[in-house]
Amino acid sequence: MKKIITLLTLLVFTGLFAQDITGAWYGQIKFPGGKLRITLNITQSEKGYTATMDSPDQKVDGIPVDNINYSNNNLAFTVAVAKIDYKGAYENNGFTGTFTQGDTPMTLNFGREPISEEKASRPQEPKKPYPYYSEDVTFRNEKEGITLSGTLTMPKKEGKFPAVILVTGSGPQNRDEEIMGHKPFLVLTDHLTKNGIAVLRYDDRGVAASGGNFKGATTDDFATDANAAFTYLQSLPSINKKKIGIIGHSEGGTIAPIVASKNNDVAFIVLMAGTAIPGDELLMLQNYLLGKANGMPEEELTKLGNINRKVYDIIKEVQDKDEMKEKLYTTFNTELKPLFISKGLPDNEVSQYINLQVIELSSDWYVNFIRYNPALALEQTQCPILALNGDNDLQVASVANLEAVKRAAKKSGNKKVTTKQFSGLNHLFQESKTGAPSEYGTIKQTIAPTVLNEISEWILKQ
Repeated sequence: MKKIITLLTLLVFTGLFAQDITGAWYGQIKFPGGKLRITLNITQSEKGYTATMDSPDQKVDGIPVDNINYSNNNLAFTVAVAKIDYKGAYENNGFTGTFTQGDTPMTLNFGREPISEEKASRPQEPKKPYPYYSEDVTFRNEKEGITLSGTLTMPKKEGKFPAVILVTGSGPQNRDEEIMGHKPFLVLTDHLTKNGIAVLRYDDRGVAASGGNFKGATTDDFATDANAAFTYLQSLPSINKKKIGIIGHSEGGTIAPIVASKNNDVAFIVLMAGTAIPGDELLMLQNYLLGKANGMPEEELTKLGNINRKVYDIIKEVQDKDEMKEKLYTTFNTELKPLFISKGLPDNEVSQYINLQVIELSSDWYVNFIRYNPALALEQTQCPILALNGDNDLQVASVANLEAVKRAAKKSGNKKVTTKQFSGLNHLFQESKTGAPSEYGTIKQTIAPTVLNEISEWILKQ
């Protein structure tokens, strides 16, 4: 009887004093490439819980959490734009759970104590004071009505310098394009400025100090941000207006030709692992190469490839969003779900994964990306082009994209196009063993010096 009374008392008190989960929760993901701190900020209103997520190591704050639910001591939330799904249980004054991004599950436990930053060895990162002029600046994208924030570096405060704008790859990124403890754009900026070239790099819209909303924006929208940066540089007396170019990495390499094809004042563009084949073809290759690098059997790669082909065809062909989502759900449930179930994955987890995939793939950015053919802008670009890739790049396949650049140049008659493939370099242009993203954080080098020299020497010849 005493045990029953004690249990009843416990149940009553548990109901009366439900755990207050509002406020900041701190955790850290550990993966083969390194570590990444995550902060979850939860608020509560009459309508329920809402939250944002911060990534301190990537200097990205306020990432919107789309759905968050807390019941029976279980916490679940999703971030569709980043393909993130989290499930955890409250115990010992914290949450123990699993953070899944894409197809990769990782342990992520949240607590109330902030986690201190662990500095990885990055020998190429410059240290202040810099031997050149550096200033934080803002500029307006009048077309979109937003103010973007960045950093302008110049060899000296006064002069007449050639200049470049750095445009980041896909996903919300700050002006340094931080990833896996690396700051590629900081390293690139340092090299270029030391070699007499002014550089403007900026936070993506809705990221860090930049205004606007990242969610819902497409590649075309980001191109208007890059063009606004170009207009800003043209207004500066220390910049040579006839020698302003754009360097784009990954998706930034898709954006650079979009701007150059519409703006004849662009003096040159540099594509660092820039995409030059249609979005659906790029993703087909990317999925295959990443899956193969992760040890996936050829039979499974073929099955998933066939499913992805059907999915991308739906996105390309179906214009109505509701109809598109319905067809995507049907394809995933009839073809992908049985494959996952056969591997022992719980039905409810597979269903949640499919739901996240449909939300992500039907988003404005993904639809635009899959339907877009970068060759069209390249064919209309007449300024000098330098296209670089590493043959260990598993995200933007080197040969396929460099050959597409060559075809576009031949079709347009642009004789000022240079392509170069670097042996052993990955998507970040690091000297690598396999090219797998899991290596990025373990490699001390941020950008291979041969690439840095290739870019600066080519720009100074324009």
